[in-house]
Amino acid sequence: MSLKKVIVTFALVALFSLARSARAEDPGIQARAVFAGGCFWCMQPPFDHVDGVTATVVGYAGGTQENPTYGQVSAGETTHRESIEVTYDPTKVTYDELLEVFWRNINPVQTDGQFRDVGTQYTSAIFYTSEEQRNAAKASKEALAKSGKFDKPIATAILPATKFWPAEEYHQKYYLKNPLSYQFYHFVSGRDSFEHRIWGDAR
Repeated sequence: MSLKKVIVTFALVALFSLARSARAEDPGIQARAVFAGGCFWCMQPPFDHVDGVTATVVGYAGGTQENPTYGQVSAGETTHRESIEVTYDPTKVTYDELLEVFWRNINPVQTDGQFRDVGTQYTSAIFYTSEEQRNAAKASKEALAKSGKFDKPIATAILPATKFWPAEEYHQKYYLKNPLSYQFYHFVSGRDSFEHRIWGDAR
């Protein structure tokens, strides 16, 4: 074999090795889930602490208006709901597990909002991005209804995902930027006591 062929062969082997190494470091396919559970400040910490969740963004979903602002949504001037977009690695955490996190951080039988936040902009919903997510959400909702945890119908809507609009930057990771304000709000809203009463330590 000529020196030129040896060099080419060596180069091809090296390139193959680098490509294989790059694939090994590939974080994998990232999936997306969108939930509305009332105040989006309170929905971000539970998902941030889930192994396999790679990113969370709070914002507005389910409405038709372009570029909604917090002032508009919170005042009920749009058809959007305060929501959270969860990006996750499905090889580390399943959509069913994310649904479990969602249920344990909302009041699924409340029809007029979530806890002390009242209005359609605070009502709970699961926004599915595929038929598989839709079926999983329906099965999860039916299982919760049969669990005996609640004596009222599960009010959480299951809806097709529409465009998700990220909220203003000061809302992102609010619990980290303003921990005392967040903890006070989480407590006085009634969310703390409800979660403890329904789920106990399992929440």
